[in-house]
Amino acid sequence: MDVEKLLQDYKNDNISLEQAVSSLKKLPYEDIGYCKIDHHRKLRSGYPEVIFGLGKTAEQVKGIVKHMLKSSDDDIFITKATQEMYNSIKDVEGLNYYEECKIIHIVRNKISMSEKYVAVISGGTGDIPVCREAVCTLNAMGISNKEIYDVGVCGVHRLLGCLDVLQGARAIIAAAGMEGALPTVVAGLTSCPVIAVPTDVGYGASFGGISALLTMLNSCANRVSVVNIGNGYGAACVAEAIVRGDT
Repeated sequence: MDVEKLLQDYKNDNISLEQAVSSLKKLPYEDIGYCKIDHHRKLRSGYPEVIFGLGKTAEQVKGIVKHMLKSSDDDIFITKATQEMYNSIKDVEGLNYYEECKIIHIVRNKISMSEKYVAVISGGTGDIPVCREAVCTLNAMGISNKEIYDVGVCGVHRLLGCLDVLQGARAIIAAAGMEGALPTVVAGLTSCPVIAVPTDVGYGASFGGISALLTMLNSCANRVSVVNIGNGYGAACVAEAIVRGDT
């Protein structure tokens, strides 16, 4: 698709604004050999393409970032990022590296936070890195959030002490390993959507998070949705859609 021709057609009233926007949404990606960068992801889905760091080299990430910086003034977000990746682009203005959850966020715009908030909770301290991935993602998307950690069901009184925060949330992200019962209990105490995130925390029979995943998928509570093991980013994206859907 020729962008210049598209713009000329619009200026000459050959196509409507709606038709022009629809065409822009289908524009080709930028092929840099090892990666095809979708610069128009934000136009279609409301948020720019996110770089998934796992499996990529630091040089590949550096190259992708270089092209994304030239194409727009949007923030750049990298998940599963390594220290080596951070070192390769550490001179970029606005760069933040959150080592605990392996997130790189290149801030290029100030963003106002939503009035409604998402509660992000963990069953145990070991689940916090997954929660922090969700929190960093929510912050980048402009979604207010409140963190509550180590409120697993084996000491349910800890959870009950946080009911005011949970019941005031527009959505709840609940990360847990072991048997993964936390989202079901939370959903039974609240009325908002609960996004369950299984983690790989647990002993041998937890099978790296599969036990928690299956428990969450078999939840008897209403309003529980489940993302993949350790996918705090994906949980935050669902929560963002819920909050934005109210506006």
